[in-house]
Amino acid sequence: MANGAIVANEHPAPHGVNGATASIGITTHGSDWYWAVTAVMTVSTFAIIGLSFTKPRQHRIFHYITAAITMVAAIAYFTMGADLGQTPIPVEFVRSNSKVSGTADNQNREIFYVRYIDWTITTPLLLMDLLLTAGIPWPTILYTILLDEVMIVTGLVGALVQSSYKWGYFVFGCAAFLWVAWTVTFTARKHASSLGADISKTYTICGVWTIFLWFLYPIAWGLSEGGNVIAPDSEAVFYGILDIMAKPVFGALLLWGHRGIDPARLGLHIRDYDDDPAVVSSAHAAHHGEKDGAVSNGASTATPAGENV
Repeated sequence: MANGAIVANEHPAPHGVNGATASIGITTHGSDWYWAVTAVMTVSTFAIIGLSFTKPRQHRIFHYITAAITMVAAIAYFTMGADLGQTPIPVEFVRSNSKVSGTADNQNREIFYVRYIDWTITTPLLLMDLLLTAGIPWPTILYTILLDEVMIVTGLVGALVQSSYKWGYFVFGCAAFLWVAWTVTFTARKHASSLGADISKTYTICGVWTIFLWFLYPIAWGLSEGGNVIAPDSEAVFYGILDIMAKPVFGALLLWGHRGIDPARLGLHIRDYDDDPAVVSSAHAAHHGEKDGAVSNGASTATPAGENV
């Protein structure tokens, strides 16, 4: 069956929003790729949730965080596959390549803002996965996430700007990323090393993997939204491969590493309801109360000692 998503969502022309259209946009090949990544993210989400049931509820925090990452990514890629969540923006650089040159009266490029909405949600969760593994203090985690949000928002603003001012936002974003990279690579790694060899190994593998991939995202941005060098279909493949590596593959590495790690070793003392001493004592008392006399609506109907029936 042919992919008719682009035609189905014309506004009123392909890649059109609010009366404006983009002559530089994805084709059915790009849409097909987005659907394929949607499938990868969706299957990964169900797989991670399924694996979480092999763990006690107190040990599922990393499964839940990682499943949330792939779930949000699945929705974002579904949106891009349908050619939605995008807006036409005039390019700064008009290229001679027919795939990115546009037309004589239209040099608008399709910018998927939904990609940045995805990253605004998922990259903090990725950092939570990593930094909780390292056991670093909450103030450091929160400040690192703030800088991560700065990195994403400046990338979005830069993508939506036509003029050379977009590169100013690019620089702001890169500066924020360097701080995040420093925290993940050095500060958090020292914390992880102090918690044991297994935690250190898991953190180092996942941390190096993440930062290596994240260094490639600015390159993808510069070639696509920034410089209009590669076609939107190529942009889709570039970002899609990075997201698969940075989310489902990252998640597999992380959860495999956590298979024998008790979250309490990371400072995550999570109690289930039946671990609460108050709940256990109450249940114990109720159990003995039922033995001593029938209970109805919380009031005992046992006959007091010494009273005639």
